[in-house]
This record gives sequence, structure tokens and C-alpha cells, in this order.
Amino acid sequence: MREHRDLQYAERESGSLALDLYVPDRESAAPVVVSIHGGGWQSGDRTQLGDTLRLVDRGYAVASVSYRLTDVATFPAQIRDCRAAVRWLRAHADEYGLDPDRVAAWGWSAGAHLAALLGTAPEVDFDDPEVRPGESHRVDGVVDCFGPADLLAMGDQGSDRDHITADSPEGKLLGGPVRERSERARRASPLTHVDGTEPPFLVVHGSADGVVPRAQSDLLVSALADADVPVTYHVVGGGGHGGFDDPAVPELVDGFFDRHLM
Repeated sequence: MREHRDLQYAERESGSLALDLYVPDRESAAPVVVSIHGGGWQSGDRTQLGDTLRLVDRGYAVASVSYRLTDVATFPAQIRDCRAAVRWLRAHADEYGLDPDRVAAWGWSAGAHLAALLGTAPEVDFDDPEVRPGESHRVDGVVDCFGPADLLAMGDQGSDRDHITADSPEGKLLGGPVRERSERARRASPLTHVDGTEPPFLVVHGSADGVVPRAQSDLLVSALADADVPVTYHVVGGGGHGGFDDPAVPELVDGFFDRHLM
């Protein structure tokens, strides 16, 4: 494995943004999985890789990206950053041995929300691109692990967390109370943008998730299926907000990427 750390992909007023790239030792160009960390859009960093690096042994490159958190910028800064990272990777594909025609996204929680937006809203104008505008930020597959899908609905779905006030993660993302930012909340919701042009999705959620209600994934999966988008849905019985001890999950993830990227 070749490791390339701290690759700057964008410069913002708050500072530079970087990604870490892990590339398998193979002769042909490697398909790319973009890893997007969680943390309620307000914490976490790109060193939170989960078990993504096992994909390198399977022949995939893994790019773990930083994005602006809500202490420095509100939505749509976060999706603009993820898009910019995808475009930067395509622009530098030859340099790092990547296949620009095979790029997918895998995210957890808030990162899954951003991964899902990459998949459902590639044509939505979020005031970009300013980084490598000649490249595409479309992805060829999305693995969404317990991510928010409809920000306006979360507060009514039985969560044990606050999802509607200005101090909630969603409120910080939107810049104020969620229901007072309803139009921005809709634009920030992957569910809003489903139109049948999406790439394949794998969605994983715990049945007992008290942070992001399982109903969020139920809604997204139903919308994708109704739009004839290939979608696989796995509910971890008794599972909470990640940390699953379920051998089916890595098997599903591996199979998904093998089918749609490899």
C-alpha cells in the first residue's frame, strides 16, 4: 500500500482542506472509495477510517477527506467540499494510479448524509465548482451507513436527541432552528433530490439507533426504490448508532463495491 497524507485539495477562508489517500500496489488503475467521516458535521476528522483500509487489500484506493465543520461554515459548505475532493481526485488520477471512471462514496452518520447527497444531488447548484471545474463530482455508488436523509422529519421520528433547535447538529448545519430554515433543510436533505438518476445505493441502519432514527433510512430507501434506483437495505437487528457486530455488514459492503466498481 502506498500512503499519501495531507494532500491539499482546496483552499478556503478557514484554511486549507486535505485528504489522505491509500493506494493498493497494483499495476492497473485502482477504483476509488471516498471515505467521509461522521460527527454531526461538528466534530471528527479524516483519521476516522472505520474499517475502510481493508478495501485496499481488495484492490481499491481509499481517499479519506476533510470537510469544513459547522464551527467555521454552514451548509452547503460541507457538500461543496466533498464534491471538490471528488473532482480533485479525478484530476490527479494519473498521478496516483486511480481510475477516474470508478469512484464511489462511503459515509457514516453525518458523513453518510454527505455521501448520499453526492449520489442524489450531483446537478443541484450549491455554489460550486471552484476547484477543478472541468471534472465531474458524480459518484458511481454510495454506501450510506445510518445517515440523515430528511432533516425536517428527524425531530418527529422518536430520536433521543435534539434535531430541531439552533443548538442541535442539524441547526448548526443550517444556521438556525431547523423549522425556521425549512427551505435550506429541504435542499440539504438527500431525500428531496431523488429523481431516478442516482447510482446504486447500499443503506445500513441499526434498528435501535437512538441518534439518527431508522425511519430516516426507511424514507430514503423507499424513495430510491420507487424511482427504480438499485438499492440494497440492511437493518441490523438491535443495532444502535454504528459499532455493529454483524458479519453481514462487511460482506454486503465488499459485495456492493465488487459489483459496482471492480
